[in-house]
Amino acid sequence: MAQTITGHVFMAMSLDGFVARDDFSLDWLMKQKSEGEEHGHAAFMASVDGLVMGTGSFRTALTFDAWPYEKPVVVLSRSLNPRDIPDQLRNQVSISELTPREIMASLAEQGWTRAYIDGGKIIQSFMRDGLINDMTVTQIPILIGSGKRMFGELDADIDLELLESSSFPSGLVTSRYRVVLPG
Repeated sequence: MAQTITGHVFMAMSLDGFVARDDFSLDWLMKQKSEGEEHGHAAFMASVDGLVMGTGSFRTALTFDAWPYEKPVVVLSRSLNPRDIPDQLRNQVSISELTPREIMASLAEQGWTRAYIDGGKIIQSFMRDGLINDMTVTQIPILIGSGKRMFGELDADIDLELLESSSFPSGLVTSRYRVVLPG
């Protein structure tokens, strides 16, 4: 019998709601001066079994000096195939064309109980399907004007309950929300 699996978000976004520029770059995020501040990322990563991300997030992560994840990563993509995974990541990264519901069922069958859902479009699709339990969102005090949105169009309102919020000397504000599912 499969485990119950839950989806969780941990994202930074500009004050105007963008998670990346149109070309997926994060230059605006990388220049933030928040050294020495603990925003909870390490504890969050310790709490999840792995990540589910989209093509854009995967390609952006490949541009970093080092691969940033120790946990397994599933890339939901219809444009990538296993040959697009660098050799050094083949034991850690897989490509899937499954829907959000299908990938969560598959991961539950593999024993996952908590999945980190990463990337604007992927978060949006998981939200629409009611697959996100909570979100930690760090607002970065910058306006970038355009880019990839964290949230998009919805079929219905999604209620959120604020669980906690913290501000930091750098100006970053981290808030954690529980997604209130209908019914």
